[in-house]
Amino acid sequence: MTTPPDTTRRILLGEIAGAHGIRGDVLVRTFTSEPAAIADYGTLTDAAGNAPLELKIVRETPKGVIARVSGVGDRNRAEALKGRKLYVLREALPDTDGEDDFYHADLIGLVAVDPAGKRIGEVVTVANYGAGDLLEVRISATRKSELIPFTKACVPVVDVAAGRVTIVLPDIVAGEPPGGIAPDAEPSDLMSSVDDEGA
Repeated sequence: MTTPPDTTRRILLGEIAGAHGIRGDVLVRTFTSEPAAIADYGTLTDAAGNAPLELKIVRETPKGVIARVSGVGDRNRAEALKGRKLYVLREALPDTDGEDDFYHADLIGLVAVDPAGKRIGEVVTVANYGAGDLLEVRISATRKSELIPFTKACVPVVDVAAGRVTIVLPDIVAGEPPGGIAPDAEPSDLMSSVDDEGA
């Protein structure tokens, strides 16, 4: 039986970082692969589906995109939007291009199993600190989280429809990943691809 689409799940696409200029423009930090694509999804809301707004991209900058918000025409109103997180319904996102491309939101919550099918834990987030995507897996036995390189060697099977991902635990999980982890770092974008190279 096919599972019906979830019409309530919302995906975080970006966040308004602050006002820009005096005409009501805002600086938006985006989590989309192409920064300006955040305006392609139409009306954006808060996490609960309220406070709708629409963006028109003015230009891209190294810090994010400068956008005009419909109905906002002065700096004071733009400043009031600072910190607003911008969500869209998951079903509004297009299908991924390849079988090895996944939205972060589709990976979070998957059950992690070993190659024999035994449960290891659950994927709690996807992160990227500059050296490639990592799956953060909460290990059932210890309730601690481990970062697993999102590569074919460590993650040979991703079955979103079945709600599970096969994990081959690398030797590195016994200790701290090289270079440590930047705890306040943000994911690089909205979508991940499985890397064909080993860990």
